[in-house]
Amino acid sequence: MTERLAVFFDQVGAEWVLWLLMTLAVASIAVTIERLLFLWQNRTPVGDLQLKLLKALERSPAEAQALLKPYDGMEARVVLAGLAELHRGPEAVQEVMNAVIAMEKKRYERFLIFLSSLGANAPFIGLLGTVIGILGAFANLKQQVGAGGSRQALIMGSISEALVATAVGLFVAIPAVIAYNWLRTQVKSVINNTDALEAILMAHLKTTPAKPKD
Repeated sequence: MTERLAVFFDQVGAEWVLWLLMTLAVASIAVTIERLLFLWQNRTPVGDLQLKLLKALERSPAEAQALLKPYDGMEARVVLAGLAELHRGPEAVQEVMNAVIAMEKKRYERFLIFLSSLGANAPFIGLLGTVIGILGAFANLKQQVGAGGSRQALIMGSISEALVATAVGLFVAIPAVIAYNWLRTQVKSVINNTDALEAILMAHLKTTPAKPKD
């Protein structure tokens, strides 16, 4: 069984591992760029909106809605959902906004699991390529040394080629981990900003007496 597996890996070779890693590297770059564009397109100036939102709420909910409608980020969407349910009371508004936050998190965390998995597993894929390369190197070593050659030079050259896969695996994993950590930080920042605007709406709702029904 061991010999058959060694022959199989020797025939398959490690080149496909390098191509797989390069494909994953391209996919990682594409995902990172897509997420950066997404965050840029959905940015919301929460610092400017906080005071404006409070003043708009004091005048009318409709004015607050008009203030937030130009923005498509999580912060604006969540508060707009709450404004649409003001007539239901504070508890219902809070539940609605919590539900929208849960849905928005999926939109913001899209593809991040790919970066996380790639960062964790790319080194192992590279290690697989190294192991396959070393198996093939030792298989070739028997033939070449038997034909008359320098054992030390052959071993060093074969191992050097096999270790390329591990290096490529690390080269793919490190940027993926960096991108994942940075994007996760940005998502957490957006959630914190959302909580800030949500708190303003809830404070206004809890301190404003309900209007009597006609």
